Amino acid sequence: MKFPLSILAGSVVALALGTAAASATDIETATGAVEIDRTPKTIAVYDIAALDTINALGVTVAGVPDRLFLPELQPLARTAEVVGTIFEPDLEALNALAPDLVVVGGRSARQASETARVAQTIDMTIDGTELLDETLARIETYGILFGKEDRAETLAATLDEDIAEARAAVEGKGDALIIMTNGPKISVYGPGTRFGWLHSELGIPPAVDDLGAGIHGDAVSFEFVASANPDWLIVVDRAAAIGSGEQNAQATLDNVLVRGTKAWSEGHVIYLPAADFYIAAGGADATGRILKAIAEGFAAGK
Repeated sequence: MKFPLSILAGSVVALALGTAAASATDIETATGAVEIDRTPKTIAVYDIAALDTINALGVTVAGVPDRLFLPELQPLARTAEVVGTIFEPDLEALNALAPDLVVVGGRSARQASETARVAQTIDMTIDGTELLDETLARIETYGILFGKEDRAETLAATLDEDIAEARAAVEGKGDALIIMTNGPKISVYGPGTRFGWLHSELGIPPAVDDLGAGIHGDAVSFEFVASANPDWLIVVDRAAAIGSGEQNAQATLDNVLVRGTKAWSEGHVIYLPAADFYIAAGGADATGRILKAIAEGFAAGK
């Protein structure tokens, strides 16, 4: 039986539309649900946490920022094109790359409208208030987006184990004060801040209850630390994270006031992997390394 040409043409169009619809993927981003019409092949990533997870999934990334910060990501510099910084895209380089998808987040999120002029852009910012849940959600999302569901399940299972180990290690060990050093300056972070997930999601009691919830923490004196007298000090060295070359955290904290705290006198000072914590928290591998540092630090304490 012969079918009219118009019917055959209509069938072809319907089949094509059906195939396109089947390949489209709806994913959750920091700005809501976004439809990706096909699996991206050429990807540019400006956010280090996102890059950490996407790399852990075994996805090839074509465009990266000029600084990768994490030693584990340095091999990407040999294979990917530089398309700007974590703050500013190089639109000319990005256009030359011709990506299918651009991923921004955190420090690069403000540039989403600029990169969207070149290619579809998704904002995958992790705000950190529920960092562990957000990290697991991002692993699942990237797994779906790039067709790496099995690998994503493995990464999530490993992270779940790291979370459980960290929670068990901190239980009943006392309170803690989270300090960020920036050369000779110090700030403290409590519940509700960008680093507050250590308290809310791991169950570490805060040494001080009424700290501000600002993203930059509260700038304090060493007298404040002495007065708080925490059982533990959890330290992140911003200078080390960004490679500024300023005075390191150990030198900053090694003074008579801090040495008088319970934490210092009992050897309860945990220096977190700085770039993982300050730059890449929310990345699958980086978050795992942070949790291991917490678990090992508390497990070694008396």
